[in-house]
Amino acid sequence: MSEGIKLSDNAQKVMDLIASMSILEAADLVKAMEERFGVSAAAPVAMAAMPGAAAVVEEVKDEFTVMLTGVGDKKIQVIKEIRAITSLGLKEAKELVESAPCAVKEGVTKAEAEQIKAKLEEVGAIIDLK
Repeated sequence: MSEGIKLSDNAQKVMDLIASMSILEAADLVKAMEERFGVSAAAPVAMAAMPGAAAVVEEVKDEFTVMLTGVGDKKIQVIKEIRAITSLGLKEAKELVESAPCAVKEGVTKAEAEQIKAKLEEVGAIIDLK
């Protein structure tokens, strides 16, 4: 804890208790506090100072970008799958595939991103989720 911040006895007890928690316990606490107080802790400053804070922030992430990083041997099948996923025309889908690495779809849920990734990897594409 920083020496410059003066906490009440109760606040110090809470800080000591939080510091002794596992990352999963701390993540559950953050979720419960968000629900109870109607706030969002997308990038909480106190959590960033804790070891393993990246794991907590990762759980909060709810939008993903599907990145095409490679095409593989089945370029035509990848183009067809890109067309089905994005509703692009043939020319636009071909240009997207040929410009890899590039974003296929942005701002999608984790479930949708995983589905897109599975479909594209099935036809030989190399995909990263960001």
